[in-house]
Amino acid sequence: MSDKTDAKSDAAIGEFVEAQTKAFQSLFGQLAGSASSGENEKGQVHWAGIARKMQAMWLDYQATQLGQQRPMPHYSDPVKWVASAEQILRALPLSDPDHHKKLWADGLDLMQTVLGQYGIGPKAEEAKAAGEDGPQMPLSDKRFADPLWRQNPFFAVLHQSYLMLSNELIAMAEQAEGLEPERKGQLQFATRALVDALSPSNFTLTNPVALERARETGGQSVVDGMDHLLKDLARGQLSHTASGAFELGVNLAETPGKVVYETPLFQLIQYTPTTKKVLKTPLVIFPPWINRFYILDLNAKKSFVRWAVAQGISVFMVSWKSADASMADLTWDDYIAAQIEAIKRVCKRLKVPNVHTIGYCVAGTTLAATLAVMARKGIADKVASATFFTAQVDFEDAGDLLHFVDDSQIEMLRALATDGYVDGRYLSATFNLLRGNELLWNYVENHYIKGEDYPVFDLLHWNGDYTNLPAKWHRDYLRDLYRDNRLVLPDALSACDEPIDLRRIAVPCYIQAGKEDHIAPPQSVWKLTRYLSGPWTFLLAGSGHIAGVVNPPEAKKYQYWTNSGAADSLDEFLAGASEHPGSWWPHWYDWLERHDPQTVAATGKRKPGGKSDTVIENAPGRYVMTR
Repeated sequence: MSDKTDAKSDAAIGEFVEAQTKAFQSLFGQLAGSASSGENEKGQVHWAGIARKMQAMWLDYQATQLGQQRPMPHYSDPVKWVASAEQILRALPLSDPDHHKKLWADGLDLMQTVLGQYGIGPKAEEAKAAGEDGPQMPLSDKRFADPLWRQNPFFAVLHQSYLMLSNELIAMAEQAEGLEPERKGQLQFATRALVDALSPSNFTLTNPVALERARETGGQSVVDGMDHLLKDLARGQLSHTASGAFELGVNLAETPGKVVYETPLFQLIQYTPTTKKVLKTPLVIFPPWINRFYILDLNAKKSFVRWAVAQGISVFMVSWKSADASMADLTWDDYIAAQIEAIKRVCKRLKVPNVHTIGYCVAGTTLAATLAVMARKGIADKVASATFFTAQVDFEDAGDLLHFVDDSQIEMLRALATDGYVDGRYLSATFNLLRGNELLWNYVENHYIKGEDYPVFDLLHWNGDYTNLPAKWHRDYLRDLYRDNRLVLPDALSACDEPIDLRRIAVPCYIQAGKEDHIAPPQSVWKLTRYLSGPWTFLLAGSGHIAGVVNPPEAKKYQYWTNSGAADSLDEFLAGASEHPGSWWPHWYDWLERHDPQTVAATGKRKPGGKSDTVIENAPGRYVMTR
């Protein structure tokens, strides 16, 4: 390297150090609080005052938590996080000297390449002109898209080194040898979770965007972030949306209807018709008992319920009660019996021989078992058709949730369920971990680290509206279905005194899967077709577990795939499939109507709450509001 280049590098390093010194002086301000005049110059953070505010906030939080001690879950216990990290790292082949040598060489090359973009180091002369967009980084990730990550060489090297190490650790986990497939899958999932958690974007002092926001707000963003954190700690749950922005029955779950029946386990809602005539055969919807039903009734524009009512369908919805100590002994039998009871109740109320049914996610799994039980009992004719939204019965390829169903995880759930039920906040945290960067760390960065206000978003409100589950039933479900995959074994399980054999399901079935579903992967949902003895239609929708289902026609979003030909696998289905733009809801309605196009007048008990109709209360009812 020439003397000229050395001088240039020395000058650049000097400017870098000087810029860093000024930045930290501006950021941390007068630590001793010497500005007694109270003036707050623009860009200066008075950290002594900020620290006092945060200390007072912490003391207030501790005072309110006295006498409200709850067991600290694994995901919020720093000691257990460290232990988990050590266990993960020990399982990776980090001791290989050849790998050490390669990692060191790759790291050095990456650092030199990045610094060369700033005219520093041996690659300074080789670096391309940065241009208007600034230095160009070898590795990219949307978490580091803000130009501030490239503006300063320190933060550029930091996030690039992180991305390189993350890729290396994930690759190690994928290439690990000598592990059972289940253990290897757990290692891969845990490694991804660990590297996501350690991103420099998740810590204030290593996030230049957060530091700049602190400078711009005089440190108020740090106080706001602390306030958000403490409020979430108090409620025991990560917030995704602004509190108080939504009210059930007002701007969520607002489709008009009445609660026409209830048991200690569920309420049955009947929605008010908006057409003069309706299909003779009504529809009973079983939403996931792990979530609130109003995912299918978010608002007027997104509501599947409102749309179905507008098509002339008499729609009934089951609203499951969130579990409490009184429900500790409930099992799968109780949920299957509840579905049968809801079907019989609707048939009796409207004086019809049968109903159409929908089961969403885990309620779809339960619906399959219900249909098999009804076939054994000789009452299968009470169901005219069954629709399955993202529902699995064969759990061999059930995705990342399989990492939470080994003996240790199931035993942990037993320990957490001190009152006979599993707190829905634990389950919510589990689902957030499945998409950590989108559902967990993104919100940590925006609201804890940057102190930003929460958005007003109905779907995120629903996502955080947790439901408790009976502990015994939940453990049985994870063990018998996810871990041991017994539902697809004829007569291996029983319910309501009847062995369960899915091959007895002969009613017409409509099976919907989401192309990008990470909870019920489409290849897993497809397997339901292998166990049915009656006619079935399979449809693959664009997007995932929620957006793939909640996709109203007016939105003109996504697409779906159909294939009327024979197919023995999802790959064969896709190979011969036709792609259609927009929502699949009209396709489903056409399928439903073909099975019974007869209509009747929307009068009498078709319109709930009339003069001769005794109802319990207005929709959405009480159960959806219990915690």
